[in-house]
Amino acid sequence: MTALEDAPVGPPPPGRVAAFLRPRVGGFPRSFWVLWAGSLLNRLGTMVEPFMGLYLTTSRGLSLAQAGAVMAVLGAGSFAGQLVGGTLADRLGRRVTLTFATVGTGAAMLALGYAQGIVAIVAAALLLGVLLDMYRPASQAMVADLISPADRPRAFGLMFWAVNLGWAFAMVLGGTLAQQGFLWLFWIDALTCVAFGLLVWRAVPETRSRDVPDGTAPGGGFGRVLRDRVMVAYVLITLLYTFVLMQGMTTMPLAMKEDGLGPQAYGLAIAANGVLIIVVQPLVNAWLARRDHSLVMVAGFVLVAVGYGLTALAASVLAYTATILVWTLGEIIAAAVLQAVVADLAPAHLRGRYNGLYGMAWSGGFLLAPLGGTQLLGAGGPAALWLTCLGLGLTAAAGQLLLAPAIRRRRALALDPLFSSK
Repeated sequence: MTALEDAPVGPPPPGRVAAFLRPRVGGFPRSFWVLWAGSLLNRLGTMVEPFMGLYLTTSRGLSLAQAGAVMAVLGAGSFAGQLVGGTLADRLGRRVTLTFATVGTGAAMLALGYAQGIVAIVAAALLLGVLLDMYRPASQAMVADLISPADRPRAFGLMFWAVNLGWAFAMVLGGTLAQQGFLWLFWIDALTCVAFGLLVWRAVPETRSRDVPDGTAPGGGFGRVLRDRVMVAYVLITLLYTFVLMQGMTTMPLAMKEDGLGPQAYGLAIAANGVLIIVVQPLVNAWLARRDHSLVMVAGFVLVAVGYGLTALAASVLAYTATILVWTLGEIIAAAVLQAVVADLAPAHLRGRYNGLYGMAWSGGFLLAPLGGTQLLGAGGPAALWLTCLGLGLTAAAGQLLLAPAIRRRRALALDPLFSSK
């Protein structure tokens, strides 16, 4: 018998594609992939929000001031919806909260699409705002419930990628459909929201643990969340970061206009953001997930700050695109661990509320970014806006560096299997 015949027979070596995918997407349960697919579907239909201002001023004939007020009401509703969603996710369950919020969002979306007159439009916008982001704390708590602490950064990174992939397609398709009539956007957005909710209802079991105290038990509720100084500090740092990051989606078109660059130039430049995220994020997410979370965030915050600071020197489409690429790299780096830190900080029975408070940082940043950004732009021009962003981004990075030891201690607790019952 030859040596070759004596050799043990084993499975064939994995192919290159399998070897590449396994550390990035392997090891997750079916329920996670259903949630991931639903999030992608929901984001593919997100067409109303980016074109809201245009819809209100053209199809509904509102003035710029009225349109701004409607969008402010929408933002305020979203701010409140995060808190309500977090509470419901802990008290009623993740599954029922997500389904109620997404199906309700679909109905509210159609109500706004058919609303006539400023009073009806404002009422529909408020309802839509409350429901629009109510599902997020439940969705994020579901991921934390389903995935072990060691694998959560990869899981949240995949969710971030799905959101951006869907967003990129939605922008292209939404712009095309808007030319045929804005009502198409409302119907598609509504149907994808409802489909997301029904998919989760049918295919994902409730993930909220029943072995821990109910959210209404003593020591529970938002009071406990607000007494968590590490979490509150983390939310404030995230608010600073979000304020800076959202300038690219709010005031950057206005700054480019002052350089003689119109909407088409902005569209070309900002497209680099989505393309880079879709291409780069899957390649680096697993590697970043294994690094110290706070140091990863510090690196991301610094790149975002520098990218926006460099925008003060930009005056052409190419220059703006280059700065967008810099801060998008920072966004990719930070997104690899941002949500995973919240999951590490939150006890199992308060994950919904912790995610609701964290979501308020994003809703607050989205609400404050255009208000503060336009004030800075009007008072000191683009240079004042972008240099302020540089300063705020570096402040967020410094704050995160100071918070790092506390976050490391809490992550060590999260890796302890007994932590979820404490």
